[in-house]
Amino acid sequence: MNENELSEIDKEIFDEENNLVNLQKRIVRLRKQRKHELVKDYILKDLDGNEVTLSSLFGDMNDLILVHNMGVRCAYCTLWADGFNGVYHHLENRAAFALVSHDDPQTVKIFSEGRNWKFKVLSNDGGDFTREMGYEDKNGAPDPGISTFHLDLSGKIYRVAHTWFGPGDNFCSTWHIFDMLENGVNGWSPRFEYK
Repeated sequence: MNENELSEIDKEIFDEENNLVNLQKRIVRLRKQRKHELVKDYILKDLDGNEVTLSSLFGDMNDLILVHNMGVRCAYCTLWADGFNGVYHHLENRAAFALVSHDDPQTVKIFSEGRNWKFKVLSNDGGDFTREMGYEDKNGAPDPGISTFHLDLSGKIYRVAHTWFGPGDNFCSTWHIFDMLENGVNGWSPRFEYK
């Protein structure tokens, strides 16, 4: 490949990256047009098994970022949560942040402490929150993703936006970095531990 060909490829990459940025801006605009969903004040459980309301997760904020996590059996969900561990303090400067797992409180407690997750971690523990938010399949298995909520002055909770997690999404930089390698992901998948 000569220098002229490389510059044409670089130009095409640059153009496509700009297209991707513009597409992302369009998605943001579309989300702003979406009607917010009024949701009930769901009951979740903290790591000691105590009931916690969705409204209490807001703390002194009006916005909440909530990660729907599939639990200890999913290395992919663990990869995403590990990534949030490094930036949650930035996120919490703007909005409350929490992760809700499909597993029971004791399992979640042991796992999250073993991962040194610093953010608030809760359990759905068989409640209807995960299912009613659309993050449970017809067989009762959880799906991963993220929802954002807003608490208005009257105390009503609205889900503002939501989306699913998966390799190549905008919420885990690992995939995009690997895509830049010579052989891309090359069959790699996340593990709970690496030797």
